[in-house]
Amino acid sequence: MLPVSATQLKTRYQEALRLMQAGRLTDAQERFMSLVKAMPKQAEVPFQLGRIAQMQGRHADAADWLERARALKPQEPAILAALIEAYDKAGNADAALEVHDALIARDPKAAKPRADKAIYLQRLGDFEAAEKEFRAAIRRNPFEGALYRSFLGSKKLKAGDPLIADMLKAWNHPRMTRAGRVQFGFALGKAMEDIGAHDRVFGFLNAANAAQREANPFDIRDRETEVDALLAALDPLPEPEGDAPEQPIFVTGMPRSGTTLAEQIVAAHPDVTAGGEIVHAVRLAYLALNGPRDFKPATSLPKGIWAKLGRDYIRLVRRDMEFGQAFTDKGIQSHLMLGLLRCALPKARFVVVRRDPRDIALSIYKNHFGDGTHRYSNDLRDIARYMKTFDRCVRHWQDRMGEAVHVIHYEDLVADPEPHSRALVAAAGLDWDPACLEFHKAKSIVKTLSLHQVRQPIYTASAQAWKKYEADLAPFIDEWEKD
Repeated sequence: MLPVSATQLKTRYQEALRLMQAGRLTDAQERFMSLVKAMPKQAEVPFQLGRIAQMQGRHADAADWLERARALKPQEPAILAALIEAYDKAGNADAALEVHDALIARDPKAAKPRADKAIYLQRLGDFEAAEKEFRAAIRRNPFEGALYRSFLGSKKLKAGDPLIADMLKAWNHPRMTRAGRVQFGFALGKAMEDIGAHDRVFGFLNAANAAQREANPFDIRDRETEVDALLAALDPLPEPEGDAPEQPIFVTGMPRSGTTLAEQIVAAHPDVTAGGEIVHAVRLAYLALNGPRDFKPATSLPKGIWAKLGRDYIRLVRRDMEFGQAFTDKGIQSHLMLGLLRCALPKARFVVVRRDPRDIALSIYKNHFGDGTHRYSNDLRDIARYMKTFDRCVRHWQDRMGEAVHVIHYEDLVADPEPHSRALVAAAGLDWDPACLEFHKAKSIVKTLSLHQVRQPIYTASAQAWKKYEADLAPFIDEWEKD
């Protein structure tokens, strides 16, 4: 057999990449496998095989391939980042932390690698180790506001902590940027609340939210129009046609309403896997309905499309995580289409978490969401109008689904946990298990703004927190109370 030239190998590699980009993963995998022996010193080949394994949900295989790529290029950041993700999804936290350390060693003075490790430690519940990493990163990068904000997600400062003085120094610096004002504003708002300086909290929060709003303009009327059009397209609903045997448990509510607490209680059950904020259901439904603007009526679409949506959803979830039959899906937008999800997934269960709207508004406004996400969150009046669209959706589905929508009130749950937890677990279609009251002892990784709270037993401290800021919340309260 004639030897293959370097040009031919490059062509084969590019062909494999095109197949991969087209979603033909099995074909791409075969092409890359044919190059493993032909290109033994090229890290790109095992790297791409690792990426394919990740896309197929074979996380342990992905880690194996990526380790082979790492052996060829030990310092390549893309390989190390992909390896962290693979180990994370494979449930090997120790290996993921080792790779975090390798990234830090590449550039010990850089803020991001150390911050990424600290955030991962937070998600694991190791807050003491996370604090050490954050403080080390802050010493090297005292004007990096995101470090302070992320750190304070799991740390309550005391009056006199030098970090507060450092943040105020940065805040008053003449070269403070808009992006810095966002990060430091949320961090200082949290710090002022920690030390009981409630009269200073909203000064920082208003500045942070205004700066973020400037970079991410938003018109709440677009959301209201979208919800109107979607509910019209889903009324009437098609006949149920799903055939998936799995039991997704959809837990929905406004951000900061207690959905993470409800999910953790259910997911502590030995028969349930925590899925977190899964986005597949809403994305698949919007694609089928031609959303988010010109929605097609659900009943006008071909028969079998919703059963296919259910199967596609389950396939994507199984790609991303391992589970038996039951799992939680805390996708924040599922309240939009509960009836359609029941049509596509016959064994699905639905939980809606309610909370005092003033406490929700306060928590949303004082928490940082990534640029371009939850854009309503930077304006108190917009928060009120957005919450009204949520209420409209929930009422719509309650009218049509009755008791299939289980509503739980956060205040009731934290005031008297056991009976409400029992009702929640029953609504999820499960027999009671005492582990559900000890969710805070679970070792699962948490990917939520509530990452510190879910490591604690149920407590009532956050109920009625809005009363400390009633005057500051007046724009929200005025808008919320309008007819």
